[in-house]
Amino acid sequence: MATRIRLQRRGKKNQPFYHLVIADGRAPRDGRFIEDLGTYNPLTNPATLNINFERALYWLEAGAQPSDTARSILKREGVYMMKHLNGGVAKGAFSETEAQRRFEAWKQEKNSKLSNIMREEADKKRDIVKKRIAEEVKVKEAMSAKIAARNAEIAAAAAKAAEEEAAAKAAEEAAAAAEEAPATEEAAPEA
Repeated sequence: MATRIRLQRRGKKNQPFYHLVIADGRAPRDGRFIEDLGTYNPLTNPATLNINFERALYWLEAGAQPSDTARSILKREGVYMMKHLNGGVAKGAFSETEAQRRFEAWKQEKNSKLSNIMREEADKKRDIVKKRIAEEVKVKEAMSAKIAARNAEIAAAAAKAAEEEAAAKAAEEAAAAAEEAPATEEAAPEA
């Protein structure tokens, strides 16, 4: 029986989510499997992996053949690195503690690269948000300037109308006073 390490697709349409499984090579892609090694979510940035490292290493050393994608996932997680180091220990090239030290150094470097990528992504998102806020502030300031100009025009028109109304009232009062003044003057000579 040829065992394969491959991905089993789950998830909704246009939202793939995979399980890394050990299956018989003759079994269908989403069919029967021997063991579930973990999950892989390609939708996140960087992709999220949750793999049982020891079992993946066991199956790889037992001769299970990974698919191309499964191989790249296992290399990313360091399963192939540990298999390589275990081969060096078996040949007597270095001790098991040296192999563990090398693996931890590799894992540390990989984690620092991943954290840098995540930090850069967070910085990009933060910059995008800042740009959007700055653009919104500019639009808001432009709108408030337009509103202030419109309000100033309305206030000027209202002041002009008030002045004209006051002038008209003053003219009416002057005309009324002028009409009353001759009437009082005419009344005085008659008396």
